Parts: sequence; C-alpha cells; structure tokens
Amino acid sequence: MTTETVGRSTLQERRGWYFYDWAASAYNTTVITVFLGPYLTSVAERAAGCAEEGQTCADLTPLGIPVAPGSFFAYALSVSVVAQVLFFPIVGAYADRSWHKKRLLAWLAAFGALATFAMLFVTGERYLLGGALLVVSNVLFGAAQVVYYSYLPQLADPDERDAVSSRGWAIGYLGGGLLLLFNVIAVLAGDGLGWSTGDIARWSIVSAGLWWAVFAVFAIRPLRDRPPVETDRSRSVFAGFAQLKRTLQELGRLPLTLLFLAAYLIYNDGIQTVITLSATYATEELELEQTALVPTILMIQFLAFGGALLLGGLARRIGAWKSILLSLALWTVVLAAAYFVPAREPLPFVALGAAIGLVLGGSQALSRSLFSQLIPAGKEAEYYGLYEISDKGTSWLGPLLFGLAYQLTDSYRVSILSLVVFFVIGFLLLLAVPIRQAIVAAGNTPPKLL
Repeated sequence: MTTETVGRSTLQERRGWYFYDWAASAYNTTVITVFLGPYLTSVAERAAGCAEEGQTCADLTPLGIPVAPGSFFAYALSVSVVAQVLFFPIVGAYADRSWHKKRLLAWLAAFGALATFAMLFVTGERYLLGGALLVVSNVLFGAAQVVYYSYLPQLADPDERDAVSSRGWAIGYLGGGLLLLFNVIAVLAGDGLGWSTGDIARWSIVSAGLWWAVFAVFAIRPLRDRPPVETDRSRSVFAGFAQLKRTLQELGRLPLTLLFLAAYLIYNDGIQTVITLSATYATEELELEQTALVPTILMIQFLAFGGALLLGGLARRIGAWKSILLSLALWTVVLAAAYFVPAREPLPFVALGAAIGLVLGGSQALSRSLFSQLIPAGKEAEYYGLYEISDKGTSWLGPLLFGLAYQLTDSYRVSILSLVVFFVIGFLLLLAVPIRQAIVAAGNTPPKLL
C-alpha cells in the first residue's frame, strides 16, 4: 500500500482515523492531564475537612481503607487501570472477531463521553462519585483506543506506519490543545466574570465530554468494517475469553514481542504518570496557580504536535527503535530536572514543560507504529488490548508509586523523582530487543530502516 496505490476510500479512512485522535485527545488533555487531578483533590480535601489553608487533613476512608486526600486521585487512577487490565484484552479479542468494529468504537466513545459529561455533578464533597466516574470514563476511553489503534495496520504498510502514526498523534495534540485553549481563556477570564476556579475546572471537564462525542461522529463515519481473519464468526464475550487465552499462549511463543511489550508497559507507565500527575505536582508542590499551569500545559500540547512530527522525521533517518531509545534518555533528564524546580516560580516550570512537549508525542507515536510490526496479521485489536494497558491515561504502577511516595514522605518532589526508575528500566529492556528479528518472528516484513 504505497502512496501511489492508496485508494480514495483508504485516504478518507486515514483522515477519519487522524480525526478520531483529534476528538478523543481532548479527554486526555483537559480531563486527565490538567483539570481533574487538582479538582478531585480539592473535592477530597473538602470531604476530609481540610479545604482551607492551615487545616489538618484527616484520612478519607472509602470502603474502609485509609487514604490521604492528596493521594485519592492517583489511587483512583490506579483502580481504573486495574479494571482496564481485565477489560482491554477482552475488548481486543472481541473486536478482532467482530464484523462491526466500527459500531463497537462508536458505542465505546459515546458512553465514555457520557461518563465524562456526568462529572458535572461532582460537587461539594462527592469525591466518591468523581472517583467512580474517573474509573468508568477512563476504562471506556482506553477500550475505544484499543479498537482505534487496531485500524493502523489496515490503513498503512510497514514503511508508512511511523509517518501515519506520528501524523495521527500530532493531529490529536492539536485537537486536545485547541479545546484546552478555550479552557485557558475561561481560566484567565474567570476572575473578571466572577467564576470560581472550581466551577471553571468542572465545566472544562464537561466540555471535554462534549468535544469527544461531537467530533467522534465525524471521525468514525469514514471508517470501514473488514471481515475478521478468524473463520469462527462467534462474537460472544465468552468467545472473546477463549480467544484471549489463545492470544496469551501465542504471545508466549513470541518472546521478543513480549519483551518489547514489557519495555513499553514500563516506560510508558512513567510517561503517563508524568502527564496525569504533573498538574497535581505543579499546584500542590510548586504552588503554581491555574493561570500559570494551564497555559504551560497548552504550550506542551502544541510543542508535542511539532515533537511528534520531528521524531517521526528522525525515525526516517535512524529508525523508530533508536529514536524511541533517544527519547527515553531525554525523559530521564527531564524528570531529574523536575526535582529541582523551585516553588512559586513559573518560568523554570515552563522550561520543563517545553522539554516534555518535544519528546512526548514522538515517543508514543513511534512506539505505537513499531508495535504494529511485532504482531501477527489479523489480530491487531487483541494485541493492542494488551498494549493499551499502559497508554493515554492508563498507567497504574506509576500513580501507585507516586501516591505511596507522597504518603510515606509527604513530598511530591520525592514522588516525581521516583518515576525515573520506569524510564531507566524501560530503556534497558528496549535496548535488549533485536528489533528486526522480532518483526520476522511475528511473520512480518521489516521496513527498510529500523
């Protein structure tokens, strides 16, 4: 499927595929990255009786478990990912057996957007409602991503996938950044209009649900259903479980693919934790106001657009594998620098955000395209179900470590520095993968440059 042989329908599908990232990335950017962490933390602190400065926080006791209010968001995020670990591979196995994958993507996106919109009702001390909606919306967001990712090998040949994946990721950052720009304007105008910071945060979260729902309609429409490779047409959930068992058995016979997946799950867990908890770190440890934080996150979005295309271009020169390794080394440097950022000084935080933006999109986009070369044809959704366990807002070990580090040390600086371990281990594991051999072992043809 070279550029010359791509048909009109496939080009339309690609545009729709790019545009879905535009629709869905608003959830990851506005909800998970910027507003929900600080907002849900403030709701939890109110429920614990320490919303005012100088008050001592008591532990919350959801389900009888003592939880520090400052750790509640991180723990709720971890719970959502535990649910994803169980749910995603089943969704992937079901999607690969389904003749209506497009419809499945539409329903997952619709209910995920609805759960996001329902955060309108997270007010007062309703931290448990906020935590529950976070779990539901994040699970549905990730499940939709599983189905969405599985289209990539159907829309591009191996030599095109790095470029197509990078382009989709870049467009996603533009979409997420544009909605965030509208929310930044609301934050900056809030004081003059008499809006509280909490109200702005809550309505910004709701706006992400509306954005996701509306633009997903236009994005999903051009996509086409294709016959599944499996001859068994059963689409029951039980059949999905059976297929998952076979997928895991097959993955055991592809040790190099498994090693890459392990490396990705570790280093991307670190990436996702930085993304999702950077706002909490900025507000709670660095004591920055939303007027400094939100424009910085917005800047990261637009720099990530360029960064994704930049690393995509680098991959065309040195290969995706080496480009990812380079990005992981840069992530380690960025996290080490984050420990030393002084409080109440926005400029060093902005500089740190610029560095994150340059490596953020490319490392994820190239990982997605490289993984597509390591999986057997016709089983894309099944394998992406395993892959998506640690993608766009679905980390779990990172938030757990971050929350535990804070609970034990009462220091967000220690928490952010602890995440270095994910990038170091991920780098070493990825370095150990003979990538060309891994692609051949999966039954695929390696691209000209790795």
